[in-house]
Amino acid sequence: MPDIFFEDFIIGEVKTFGSHQFGEEEIVAFAREFDPQPMHLDKEAGKASLLGGMAASGWHTCAVLMRLICDGFLLRTAGMGSPGITENKWLAPVFPGDVLTLRRTVLESRTSKSKPDMGLVTFRFELVKPDKTVAMSQVCVIMIGRRNPGARLA
Repeated sequence: MPDIFFEDFIIGEVKTFGSHQFGEEEIVAFAREFDPQPMHLDKEAGKASLLGGMAASGWHTCAVLMRLICDGFLLRTAGMGSPGITENKWLAPVFPGDVLTLRRTVLESRTSKSKPDMGLVTFRFELVKPDKTVAMSQVCVIMIGRRNPGARLA
């Protein structure tokens, strides 16, 4: 049963949730399966690339982001899916040993005009390194059930 609803998301609120450490074997395994570019598979190819070293695929960071979102709050939320991602940026390479923490900012929220039982919340999700470097940023809208669909909102 969800215990977090549309009404619980306050515009401007920033929270952090969970962390993930990227291991070399994990990076290579993901790359072999889903993004077999040389800079994700081989140290020397990574050093020769613009990344400056073997680094995780951006799609790998997206998968980790989704895991941290689910574990952090989404699985407790009256989530109803998402109409899509507005923006996705890979801002800094993620190297073996890097630990990234999820930071969530509520950018906007509004009730649905066509479905009064839900609201749409726009989030900025960021994966942040310990030195505060943002490795990845994503803006996403999530449809979330309302606690009291009959109540009027200001």
